[in-house]
Amino acid sequence: MRYKDFELVDFLADEFFILWVKNPDKNTQHFWEKWLTEHPEKRDIVFKAISIIRSIGYGKGKKMSDSTYIDIFENIMNADKDHSTKSRSFLPPNKNNSLKNIAAIFIFGFCAWMGYYHTFIYSAPTPILNEAFIIKRDTSLGNRSVITLADSSKVYLNSSSEITYPSNLASADRWVKLKGEGFFEIKKNGKPFTVLIENTKIEVLGTSFNVKVEEDKLSVALLTGKVMVKDEKGNQVALRPDEMLIIEKSGDLYKSEFDNLEVTGWKNNVLVFRSDNFENCRKKIEDWFGVELILTGNIRKSWVYSGTYKNESLENVLRGVNITSGLKFRIENRKVELFN
Repeated sequence: MRYKDFELVDFLADEFFILWVKNPDKNTQHFWEKWLTEHPEKRDIVFKAISIIRSIGYGKGKKMSDSTYIDIFENIMNADKDHSTKSRSFLPPNKNNSLKNIAAIFIFGFCAWMGYYHTFIYSAPTPILNEAFIIKRDTSLGNRSVITLADSSKVYLNSSSEITYPSNLASADRWVKLKGEGFFEIKKNGKPFTVLIENTKIEVLGTSFNVKVEEDKLSVALLTGKVMVKDEKGNQVALRPDEMLIIEKSGDLYKSEFDNLEVTGWKNNVLVFRSDNFENCRKKIEDWFGVELILTGNIRKSWVYSGTYKNESLENVLRGVNITSGLKFRIENRKVELFN
């Protein structure tokens, strides 16, 4: 079985994993840090297994020699490349099954009091990850921010967005996980930089680009440099400056040109409308100012609006909409009513 298919009980029964938790050295630490970078979706299960192993009191293991480590590492890599259903294990079958049975018993009987134990009695030390996976930055509705990473790269976060990244990013593998929308200015330092969005990876060296995650699609717009976008289906698309890649929820993807100001103006506090229909206009105003916009009455289907605003207030934007479209407005607390 490959590690990416492991569940909690499998980690609790795996000798190589237990060795890392109970008696970490440079070999086991290097492997598991790199593996978790490649499989951040397994982070919660791994941390839970770490807590259980430490509390159950598995016996301390011996340190692993470099040659043994290399043998095990090669087996792991081969297992990850092998798509057959044959099971692979580092323990003899009987020993592994025995550990699994013990682990299963402890999971159901032990986890019930683990929350109380760790909350009120014991505070487990941080796993041997050089404090990776612990930094999270987000923005609330209507707010934007700029984050400078340890390697001097900059991330501009749009409204209602979030990034997660390792605190040792400058010295370790460079990656961030994004939800929402972000503009990236990546410093070139010889190490690749990866942006993770659900099942998609964006790989860069030194470049600037915008990433927007929406319910129905993902868009990547490149300004400078070069990026490679990879999805879970094995598609790999290289982007050149002034190209934008759209990946639909269905999996369909295509390239297109884009308006630089419309796509990236938000990072400089520029709100742009380009022949937006009412629903798009409504969403932009709600996201930008953190308000709820309500339409009273009807609006023609052909209604569109264009306008550009830099550092303007909600009232001034609504005045621009009123002048162009004739829609009147009323602001009350965090609610905006538009009416004819």
